[in-house]
Amino acid sequence: MNNVGIVLISHSPKIVEGIQDILTQVVKNVPIGVAGGTDENEIGTSIEKIVAAINQVHNENGVILLYDLGSAMMNAELAFELTGYKNIKIAENIPLVEGAYIAAVESSMGNDIEKIIRSLRESF
Repeated sequence: MNNVGIVLISHSPKIVEGIQDILTQVVKNVPIGVAGGTDENEIGTSIEKIVAAINQVHNENGVILLYDLGSAMMNAELAFELTGYKNIKIAENIPLVEGAYIAAVESSMGNDIEKIIRSLRESF
């Protein structure tokens, strides 16, 4: 059984790489994708990077997208639409580091996407 995948979206490649490092120390069985920075690895976000990260971790149990700033959310929404997947949730207004940690732990426990989103909303 695959656990819910997580995609970390940030304006900085270093931020998502650091969060990914933290999460992989805590959980071993959760697919975690990163989309940080522009296509030129500058500050900003890239729809193409987000789509690639979604495709990397997508499975039948879905994917949760977590992001840092408002424009990252807009690109997350566009990327979600471009993939055509139905089982993706955007964790809106959830802190990136803390939310990613909770989502990863809950996913590693086998919780479904709806329960993880509910836990994130209750936590913040």
